[in-house]
Amino acid sequence: MIQKQHIIDRFISYVTIDTESDPNSDSTPSTEKQWDLAHKLVAELKAIGMESVTIDENAYIMATLPATVTHKVPTIGFVSHFDTTPDFTGANVTPQIIENYDGKDIILNAKENIILSPDYFDDLKQYKGQTLITTDGTTLLGADDKAGIAEIITAMEYLIQHPEIKHGTIRIGFTPDEEIGRGAHKFDVQKFNADWAYTMDGSQIGELEYENFNAASAVVTIQGKSVHPGYAKGKMINSIHIAQEFIGMLPRLETPEHTSGREGFFHLHTSTGDVEKTTLQYIIRDHDKNTFEARKQTVLDCVTAINAKYDTTPVSITIKDQYYNMKEKVTPVFHIVDIAAEAMKAIGITPIIKPIRGGTDGSQLSFMGLPCPNIFAGGHNFHGRYEYVPVESMIKAAEVIVKIAELTAQQDTL
Repeated sequence: MIQKQHIIDRFISYVTIDTESDPNSDSTPSTEKQWDLAHKLVAELKAIGMESVTIDENAYIMATLPATVTHKVPTIGFVSHFDTTPDFTGANVTPQIIENYDGKDIILNAKENIILSPDYFDDLKQYKGQTLITTDGTTLLGADDKAGIAEIITAMEYLIQHPEIKHGTIRIGFTPDEEIGRGAHKFDVQKFNADWAYTMDGSQIGELEYENFNAASAVVTIQGKSVHPGYAKGKMINSIHIAQEFIGMLPRLETPEHTSGREGFFHLHTSTGDVEKTTLQYIIRDHDKNTFEARKQTVLDCVTAINAKYDTTPVSITIKDQYYNMKEKVTPVFHIVDIAAEAMKAIGITPIIKPIRGGTDGSQLSFMGLPCPNIFAGGHNFHGRYEYVPVESMIKAAEVIVKIAELTAQQDTL
């Protein structure tokens, strides 16, 4: 059995190292401090007995667990990222351990009156009686995705200590900068050399995901003309008013706060400007490829319609695709999802198969030639002060990894 205190200690040793990434940096990793955890992970992988442990100039880590069978077996991989989101501070993380959770409010920070309550976060109710690791209310926790790393290393350590569990060659990979969309950008799929992999980057216990949004960013720039307001008639062009017009042309209910499941959206996440110039930054999401393309065209049509009203064509737009729905690449090799589901069932977990309302490294890796579904890591309320992870979910995730390795060695998949 995987030791509870051991995985707690491992996880806490990771989350107390600040690895926040920076979207405004052009380097890889985007922040120098990500190297602190990266080097620790390399040392730890070597210490537990992993082979071919490497870290490249961009902090991508890879390692191998050799096969314990003599017959030919697919090489599988497990991938997680070690950066944390820049959306909320990950510095000076002080985890709190709640033993035998009683199902009631958890006071994260008495001084600031910050409370983690099952009345608001009702997922808490399913973890009554378990051990929770929470924040102190002032930072995020970092279970996204240091829980995944802890689970992968713990599973590899367990397999090394139990050679009687037969498995094929296993590759693991840890990446920087996933939280700013670059985790897979410099991942060497050829060097990784796996037939398929799994990202351990999901949330609730049981989650198993093989489809995600198609995603694009859109930057809308409105150029105005600033004139003294006392003499502005017929001369001033207020870019803010044009921005309001543009915003109003998009479907109001097709936004994140009004959609769920496979429903796509237009999300205005940043707006800056003045009379002279306003910039709107959107993300466009949809699971269906055709609808995704239609959404991008809708935005372009809005730009065209507004520009037709002015002599100066004040609105310009740049749209960039970010990632695509990995379902397209995973469906042809669906047995890799079946193996993960079978592994969960074998250790008493009911698989929760649902689409991701976002993206993972796995979506990009799938289109790079490495089919890569996503498996739960156990955490909840990512990217904020209310983040927590049940220790029992982390243990189960590590057990799923072990079972996937065992079942893959029994599959006729070559």
